Amino acid sequence: MSEIQGKVVVITGASSGIGEATALRLAKQGARVVLGARRTDRLEALVQRIEAAGGDAVHAGVDVSRRSDLTGLVDLALERFGKLDVLINNAGIGPISRLDDLRVEDWEAMIDVNLKGTIYGIAAGLPVFRRQGFGHFVNVVSTAGLRIVPMQSIYAGTKNAVRTISEGLRQEAGDTLRVTLISPGYVQTDFADSMPDREFRAQIQSSIDKAVPPDAIARAIAFAIEQPAEVDINEIVIRPTAQA
Repeated sequence: MSEIQGKVVVITGASSGIGEATALRLAKQGARVVLGARRTDRLEALVQRIEAAGGDAVHAGVDVSRRSDLTGLVDLALERFGKLDVLINNAGIGPISRLDDLRVEDWEAMIDVNLKGTIYGIAAGLPVFRRQGFGHFVNVVSTAGLRIVPMQSIYAGTKNAVRTISEGLRQEAGDTLRVTLISPGYVQTDFADSMPDREFRAQIQSSIDKAVPPDAIARAIAFAIEQPAEVDINEIVIRPTAQA
């Protein structure tokens, strides 16, 4: 039996891309998934797909920039399934632009979603994990935080802040709580659609042919989750072979 069988997994940003692929893969392996995102119509369709395939899923509309939404999503997991094994902080945005453009509202949005959204996820899940005596945070960051390049400083900054917080959490966690970082490179998603700079958006979209499918990241997440309780996979960096 898979180590994933029967686990209750909360996933943010579950309506598309990595979150959607992870929900499908984990549900196929026997997890009971609790899905959160802003696009509830897509979540409803995803839950129907999972249930049609014999899986177990529930969803709620979630804006991760609101702490109460994350608390509510964890409460939903507990009400529906009685426990919480894994919380995947996956929701993220990347309206990347030049600093000279002074798109301060975009900077604030990345801080709210990428950084504060993860912090709120930790705040929602940590007390539950402590009460239970077990739990696993999986925080999705980015290779953008490993190789800093022009136009991505704010985005990379939010991801590296999550990296730092996650390492601190790991060191505080003790021997009953696991913390994993997933750092994807180019992935075949609609991530570039939110980028206001046309030139850079076109550049990213032109790289889609060498990007990996979202399920490649989902497999990495599943690998971390399915390890025995005494094994903590701290970080997985996964990128296309062709990515510089």
